Amino acid sequence: MHSYDYLLILAFFVLVLLPAPWLGRFYYRVMEGERTFLSPVLGPVERICYRLSGVDPQTEQSWKTYALALLAFNLAGFLLLFAILLFQGALPLNPQQLPGMEWSLAFNTAMSFVTNTNWQNYSGEASLSYLSQMAGLTVQNFVSAATGIAVLVAFCRGISRRSTQHLGNFWADMTRATLYGLLPLCLVLALFLVWQGVPQTFAHYVDAVTLQGANQSIPLGPAASQIAIKQLGTNGGGFFGVNSAHPFENPTAWSNLFELVSIILIPVALVFTFGNYVKDMRQSKAIIACMLTLFLIGGATAMWAEYQPNPTLNIVSVEQAAPMEGKETRFGTSGTVLWTATTTAASNGSVNGMHDSLNPLTGMVALVNMMVGEVIFGGVGAGLYGMLLNVLIAVFLAGLMIGRTPEYLGKKLQAREVKLLVATLLVMPVGVLVFGALAASLPGPMAAVSNPGPHGFSQLLYAYTSATANNGSAFGGFSANTLFHNLMLSLSMFLGRFGYILPVLALAGSLAMKKTAPQGQDSFPTHGVLFVTLLTVTILLVGGLTFLPTLALGPIAEHLSMGF
Repeated sequence: MHSYDYLLILAFFVLVLLPAPWLGRFYYRVMEGERTFLSPVLGPVERICYRLSGVDPQTEQSWKTYALALLAFNLAGFLLLFAILLFQGALPLNPQQLPGMEWSLAFNTAMSFVTNTNWQNYSGEASLSYLSQMAGLTVQNFVSAATGIAVLVAFCRGISRRSTQHLGNFWADMTRATLYGLLPLCLVLALFLVWQGVPQTFAHYVDAVTLQGANQSIPLGPAASQIAIKQLGTNGGGFFGVNSAHPFENPTAWSNLFELVSIILIPVALVFTFGNYVKDMRQSKAIIACMLTLFLIGGATAMWAEYQPNPTLNIVSVEQAAPMEGKETRFGTSGTVLWTATTTAASNGSVNGMHDSLNPLTGMVALVNMMVGEVIFGGVGAGLYGMLLNVLIAVFLAGLMIGRTPEYLGKKLQAREVKLLVATLLVMPVGVLVFGALAASLPGPMAAVSNPGPHGFSQLLYAYTSATANNGSAFGGFSANTLFHNLMLSLSMFLGRFGYILPVLALAGSLAMKKTAPQGQDSFPTHGVLFVTLLTVTILLVGGLTFLPTLALGPIAEHLSMGF
């Protein structure tokens, strides 16, 4: 590694951590309807939205009403996007005259973007019209991220409120999250990306002749606006097929840095939003400490592994040790590895290199980041409510060890809460192990795997892990555009999204109705080094017990077979 590699890593952490407390406070005030510096500009727009939709933002909902509104909104979004993709050939803003998508691929794509996964079995510039990219995918990038923020805020209210059934108003939360929480940041990032060279145009593709005399079509389009929300909303779907390795999506070192920062900027800020809700910033610091610990462990392991030479190549020069296959040469090994660790720690899925070419242990780090439920930073909103589920599990385990009823911030965890927690523990195993095993046991679906042995198994394992974790990245050698995988991966994405959201909202409703007991000297503190250690061990233990055998068959076996 060179000095600029260390500077990249340092700049990344500084740009993420410094604004996070201020931004977290801003999100708290926005979601609670308080006045902010954007209120004079966006306040009238917010009120017009309520008036046109007939919503009273002061009318609060129970968890069941909140959940029904959320499900209805997401179902409507799914059907609209599915229709746009099916009939895009007959719709405007299609200068390349691209036909509509095949129905199973359209179904998979619609489910992918509605669930904030952005799994892509297609190449954007060759498959989608400008209308599909904007009115379809970009809109879902906004509202799927806003849905995650809304669910998190409802959960925070459930923890912080007492003796009430009210968790807020879903429609107001969605409006505020989109209007104040996502749109201004996306506007700033999109303008920055245009400055760096990302296209934002309705012009036709440009035909060119290369130096070798071959004809080439250079794709254009309204890319900057979609790339901004794909990163800030932890969506990850690329406007172009090769995603953030494409020079039109990620043209410079500056765009690479700020896109990388934007992947986890909001997830980190929302941790401090939680501290504002519970009026105890020590809770936020403890969660951030756990997230950073897990991220640094995985990132350091991946960085070390990717700088090791392949033993079969007999490389003796240290300068040539790091294999460059699948790397974007503009950003180097460190830039690719840092992006890999970040995008799989968040439920983002964008890539600036080929994950299929990573060393086995680096690929394992990417898998583990997703297998623990994408809680290290996670998706916008989704990462923190997933982490809070692990916090409650850790509190429950601590209660078992000391022989008293577990409680978190004065709320006792009883049978109903524990059952809901157990339900969330089943989501990743079912989506990854059950659905993945079904795909691996059938000869037709296994034809999608392009490599024999452990690496081929890792390709399939990565696909179903990425889908269930709502990540969207993939090992590029896995050909998933088949009827079976389109539908089965859609089911995994649906389970990974709503299999968490519904128990989280039920938990929020249950906790909101409880009274808050004062915490005494015998209460287990949830903000010190001991709790951070317990939380970290809990996450690793649950993930290890669930997925270690499959990792042993995939990346671990591949690593050992290479002769390290």
